Amino acid sequence: MRIGLLTGGGDCPGLNAAIRAVVKQATGEYGATVTGFRNGWRGVVDGDVVPLGRADIRNVLPVGGTLLGTARFHPHAEHGGLDGVLATLEAERIDSLICIGGDGTLHAAQQVADAGVNVIAIPKTIDNDVEGTDLSIGFHTAVNIATEAIDRVHTTAESHNRVMVVEVMGRHAGWIAVNAGIAGGAEVVLAPEEPFEIERLVKFLKHRHRAHANFSIVVVAEGAIPAEGSSMDYTQELGRFGEIIAGSIGERVSKEIAERTGFDTRLTVLGHVQRGGSPTPTDRILGSRFGVAAVDAAMRGESQVMTALRGEQVVTVPLAEVAGRLKTVPSELLRVAQVLA
Repeated sequence: MRIGLLTGGGDCPGLNAAIRAVVKQATGEYGATVTGFRNGWRGVVDGDVVPLGRADIRNVLPVGGTLLGTARFHPHAEHGGLDGVLATLEAERIDSLICIGGDGTLHAAQQVADAGVNVIAIPKTIDNDVEGTDLSIGFHTAVNIATEAIDRVHTTAESHNRVMVVEVMGRHAGWIAVNAGIAGGAEVVLAPEEPFEIERLVKFLKHRHRAHANFSIVVVAEGAIPAEGSSMDYTQELGRFGEIIAGSIGERVSKEIAERTGFDTRLTVLGHVQRGGSPTPTDRILGSRFGVAAVDAAMRGESQVMTALRGEQVVTVPLAEVAGRLKTVPSELLRVAQVLA
């Protein structure tokens, strides 16, 4: 069997672990060949291929990013894109295509599968917002990075009697903000799932600083927005790919807090720091398990499925049931963040 492999969308720690597992399982267990496509779906359209063998994956397990490169490119949204994908896969005689990506990459995978290609998907995104799986590759590392940052700003906040606002990634879902906020002991967590009222936030901070503390930590997801009717007028700033401009909501929240309370307020925007660096053991293991499971699924003849972590088990779920769907933070976890403030 000839297996194709690509990584699409934003990079994250743990991708190389998945690539390594695919190559080892395919070549070692089944005697299959693996062809990598550089720079995501763009590489498939352009025919930018690289054979992958055991020598190519040596020592990549602790390395962040992706050895295949990646790009935010969706073939179904480009003129002739799907035709280019089909032509390349036919020329390379690919029997099954393994796609590692987040919501955009998986939605593209579904479109390619509908065109008749055998597709196996692996979920990765630091936002952890892919439906159908308990965890996506990259999330655990991102939460660790964000938690460490919150731990570090705690000491300077307390030393200088400041409010420290920490902005983390999460356009549509606040998984990083909520988990890192709880783990880091933040006083306030603002997530996209629950639009916030700036008046209540300011009132809480004033009460806290009068009653029992002279500093506060506010964690805000980049996709957080004020509630309708709030006195804070705000419009999200978007980039060329529809991404939220880093720092926009954090800067605005910091300004509002400073002006309404008079407290010394500082902003830390983590941005792409959350994507980089070496993956945690959890992400290395998750990527490895997903890679092995994807190859096993391909060898069983499965198609249009995604590997998923359900409890302690890695299973495959229909791609059509998860592609394009968003997994948001449940109300119970949001409540924990609020209760512990």
